[in-house]
Amino acid sequence: MRHPLQILEQYWNFTSFKPLQEDIINSVLNGDDTFALLPTGGGKSLCFQIPALINDGICIVVSPLIALMKDQVAVLKERNIKAIALTSTYKYDELSTLLDNCIYGNYKFLYLSPERLQQDIIQDRIRQMNVNLIAVDEAHCISQWGNDFRPAYKNITLLRELQPSVNCIALTASAKPEVVSDIVKELDFIDAKIFKQSFYRENLAYMVFDTEDKFYKIQQILKKNPSSSIIYVRNRKNTLEISNALNNIGFTSTYYHGGLSTKEKEAHFSNWLNNRTQVMLATNAFGMGIDKPDVKTVIHIDLPDSLESYFQEAGRAGRNGDKAFALILKNKNDEEKVKNQFLSVLPDVDFIKLVYRKLCSYFQISYGEGAYTTYNFSFNTFCKTYEFNSVLAYNAILALDRSSVLSLTQHFKRRSTVQILVSNSELFQYLEKNQDISIIIKSILRTYGGIFDQDVKINTLLVADKANVSEDLVIKTLQRLEKENIIALNLKKTDAEITFIEPREDDKTINRIANTIEVQNKQKVNQIKDIINYITDNSTCKSQQLLNYFGETDVDACGICSVCIDKTKKVDLDSQTNAIEVVISLLQENDLSSRELMEQSSLKEEELTNAIKLLLEREAITLTNHNTYKLI
Repeated sequence: MRHPLQILEQYWNFTSFKPLQEDIINSVLNGDDTFALLPTGGGKSLCFQIPALINDGICIVVSPLIALMKDQVAVLKERNIKAIALTSTYKYDELSTLLDNCIYGNYKFLYLSPERLQQDIIQDRIRQMNVNLIAVDEAHCISQWGNDFRPAYKNITLLRELQPSVNCIALTASAKPEVVSDIVKELDFIDAKIFKQSFYRENLAYMVFDTEDKFYKIQQILKKNPSSSIIYVRNRKNTLEISNALNNIGFTSTYYHGGLSTKEKEAHFSNWLNNRTQVMLATNAFGMGIDKPDVKTVIHIDLPDSLESYFQEAGRAGRNGDKAFALILKNKNDEEKVKNQFLSVLPDVDFIKLVYRKLCSYFQISYGEGAYTTYNFSFNTFCKTYEFNSVLAYNAILALDRSSVLSLTQHFKRRSTVQILVSNSELFQYLEKNQDISIIIKSILRTYGGIFDQDVKINTLLVADKANVSEDLVIKTLQRLEKENIIALNLKKTDAEITFIEPREDDKTINRIANTIEVQNKQKVNQIKDIINYITDNSTCKSQQLLNYFGETDVDACGICSVCIDKTKKVDLDSQTNAIEVVISLLQENDLSSRELMEQSSLKEEELTNAIKLLLEREAITLTNHNTYKLI
């Protein structure tokens, strides 16, 4: 048997392991059921890949994320390691050949989703394979108390029945103690060997700042730390807008979200990875496979939906061991905003039943039928037909997807895109001569930014609503503009596919998953409470707060987070008095915003903020409707 270090050097060109990696690998090679809890960047994948390469046979890797499976398979193939991922892009009649390759073709890794395990052909072929290891990635998904619980993950126990003599390794980057226990129980571990690496990061300063002008605060942070940065935002539109705004004032910035094409993602990522751009604006789609050691700052300008996701995203800073910063920028509106964004749109069981029945009616599926039938799905048309709130309906369909009632495949690349090919002045000259379509074009311009510069994905139903015309008229207008070379158009009428996994049984279908839905809704409420507690607790070290959440209680204060720094600062009364005098002096001349006060004074932001608070408490100044301060 070759030594793990030899495999590491041969395929990855590393000469030493990260903490706990070798211990975990030896546990797996010893045939033990093994649990690995390693933080982001801890090198989880090597913990199952190296044992699988040492032993004869194939390793079955279960993962819920298609993009992650594809990424890992691509990396393995680059190293001349034979691997395959059975993603949803493969149809049923293609599976037989692919599975034969796994049996007879010397493949070392078979990646599949937990949903695939329900198929008889998969189970039958796995029985015939020489399996050397079962690896469960993102193992927290098997626990109903875990982040992003997926009931289909409980199918993984089938693998243990199909290959009863094969040991299993479960891996995750974030799990509370009760989740760890649940994973070990659900995967039927025998004498489990559990390895946990402390989540403490001595070089990473967790910061939470109150600021009414987040963009201005971002500028200050990036100027002070002119190194590689990630800024996480909640929606795709903001990635482009903020990236453009930063470029316009002298920073180098790019953006990343799930709606970009593969080519665009690769180009944007390459520019940032190779430090051609300093800043990456991203949604939470940006995360898998990122291993950039010199990220100096990770900034969240919207509150994350859980401490689990925040900890993973924040942990992408400072992997080279240098001092780094993970910052949340918040203001007085954020608590209500995060509740509205995540809690007010949680679908209850009755609403999910309604959406399920309407989906079956929409596709004319008869009672008792429909299993493994696939349909093109226009989500916007569906919502319009039944007058559903789009966010609530989308979350209901996601709940059905997670519960394996159906499978939703979103084809972002297939959505309609438009780019205006003429200049702004030429466009309006054209509209003067074609008044009949003016309202449609103006509705598009007012809804979508950047449409003169690049292809922009548009929602034709939304444009129709804003212009108060039919969707058919919007489509005919776009086709007319394309013919006249005013726009470049890629028109698609469907944006997704739905595959029904179970036969239609209406309420009976949903009743089977009702308890799971209720538990998950309660879990989401608790996760939002935990995030709000984290950003509002200004007395406990931020690092301690996070570590306590993940079960590490015997830890000292970090000394470098925003709470620890505030505690070490002594109030300088002379400085405070001076700041108050400066503010009053400036406001005697004009009403000014906090940003204008900052620019016209030599005060530090904290000195200015404290002075404003004291003057407001003393009712010496007031805030106007224009968000400026004035003397009373």
